Amino acid sequence: MHSHLLSLVSMISLCFFQGIILAESDRPNILWITSEDNGQELGCYGDRYAITPNLDKLASRSLKYQTCWSNAPVCAPARTTIISGMYATSLGAHHMRSGVTLPEEIKLYPQLLRESGYYTTNHTKTDYNFDGEGGGWHDSGRTAHWRNRPSKTTPFFSVFNFTVSHESKIRSKPHKLKHDPALASLPAYHPDTPEVRRDWAQYYDKVTEMDAQVGSLLEQLAADDLTDSTIILYYGDHGSGMPRSKRWPFDSGLRVPLLLHIPEQFSDLAPSNYQAGGSSDRLVSFVDLAPTALNLAGAEQPDYMQGSPLAGKEIQPGPNYLFGFRGRMDERIDMVRSCTDGRYVYMRHFYPERPYLKHVDYMFQTETTRVWKQLFDEGQLNEAQSKFWKTKPVEELFDLEQDPSEVENLAGTEKHADKLKEMRDALRNWMTNSLDLGVMPEAEMHRLSAPISPRAFAERNQSKVKQWINLSFKSLESDKHSVNLQRLAKTGDSVERYWAARGLSQVTPTADTLKTLTALIDDESPSVAIAACDALIHLGTKQQSKLAADKLIDLANVENTGHFAAIAALNVIDMNSTLSGEQIAKLKQLPRSLTSPPTRVGKYVGKLIDHATAPSENQ
Repeated sequence: MHSHLLSLVSMISLCFFQGIILAESDRPNILWITSEDNGQELGCYGDRYAITPNLDKLASRSLKYQTCWSNAPVCAPARTTIISGMYATSLGAHHMRSGVTLPEEIKLYPQLLRESGYYTTNHTKTDYNFDGEGGGWHDSGRTAHWRNRPSKTTPFFSVFNFTVSHESKIRSKPHKLKHDPALASLPAYHPDTPEVRRDWAQYYDKVTEMDAQVGSLLEQLAADDLTDSTIILYYGDHGSGMPRSKRWPFDSGLRVPLLLHIPEQFSDLAPSNYQAGGSSDRLVSFVDLAPTALNLAGAEQPDYMQGSPLAGKEIQPGPNYLFGFRGRMDERIDMVRSCTDGRYVYMRHFYPERPYLKHVDYMFQTETTRVWKQLFDEGQLNEAQSKFWKTKPVEELFDLEQDPSEVENLAGTEKHADKLKEMRDALRNWMTNSLDLGVMPEAEMHRLSAPISPRAFAERNQSKVKQWINLSFKSLESDKHSVNLQRLAKTGDSVERYWAARGLSQVTPTADTLKTLTALIDDESPSVAIAACDALIHLGTKQQSKLAADKLIDLANVENTGHFAAIAALNVIDMNSTLSGEQIAKLKQLPRSLTSPPTRVGKYVGKLIDHATAPSENQ
């Protein structure tokens, strides 16, 4: 009797154990492969200059997405969008190295996958724009691998990030070219010089090296007999590292490759149009990736995530538009938003008086950037090549079918008036609905939201944020709003005063305008004072301009105003002011950082001081 009981218990235990294994094996393994700083320069996307046999082979058994945007054209805000499932602009994390805090209730997708039973690894890059940067992985680092999971039956979610195609590798020397520079296809905005051709050829060489690394990883998957049980997603993290792709929310900076492979045993998780070697016209962006990962794993998508899963049990229809954003890029401040319907790209510039390409120290280490700027200074470029060293219009509209280099602005043409309005409205609605915190100057965002997170601040002040977004559009719409801007400059809150000053800098100056701006340079908000100084330098008398420059030097003291305000003040000084010898001497004496600067921001003040005080021929 006792032995029969033991046998029964053993059988029950075995069935229970097998049930666990079955339940776990019913869930797919998920492998995400990311490559840095490369767009769709792959053979499988029709690029004949590319040599990418491994990704081409993967594409032959995958669904290829024709239009995928990274949302941000640079790594940290793009990765922040991926891991949170929220636009970085909704978190206040759209600036490079912004180091914002997140609301306590937000869980990143690796943590949610862990809670649902997945073993999660990240090899190796994090680079998120929030404090902590851990991400919630079981393991993140150079040894992270699915092979380290507790058992072979534990489903895994593993990310492998290949950096060999990164911007920095384009300029690494010595390098023996494998691609012939003479055969490189240059975009219309780049000058045709040996340096530019060499950089493009080396970029393609690095993409080929990345492709080989992908092939090696897929061989590991096959060696572990996991190919038939693993869903694979491959994507680039934003456009190429060449100038005017990376850091810019043109299609060239945002469009990335996206391949989705779903093995036969998990065909029920595939989208309805899934076909090995097929392609999809569905619009996809990085905000969709976290919901997709959760949906594939059978985990619930939190309400705060803003994207839609493109695969899994509960697939949602794709969006009508994709959105992109640009905030502070390292030491340079800008604000650009973009939108595409797959064919047209709409861009709105909130600092139209600043050139597209500013002196970002890291970007200028690429030879193409230096040569391009030198030829512009020498007057040797055509209109399409010169455009990006000049100031910007408020609005741009491009037709990718007719103008893939995005150099011909169709905004203002009667033929495209309806399309322009359609996409302007779509962008404004997205900014409003997502509570885009880009309308708050970075220093002011941190000042007003402390001690809570910027996102929590936005949710508590939704109506106010939406008013600011509306004002940010109206403030740059010529002289017709100048009376209202004058009123807001005197009676509005700090963000309203900021946009009033920004707007007044774009109008025809009057005595009243200049008087209002002069009063604002002593505003309690450093961001408002900086905006007023910026306007006075453009519009004021010689005496008012000097007064504004002196005030900006005071505001650039990082020990008094903090890093974010000091960076903003130095941006205005460097791009707009003609400084006296005495003012240059004062700048050189300013402190360059705080003892404990915000995350990875500490060097930017010093870089701006160096550039602003360098001899003019080096500017």
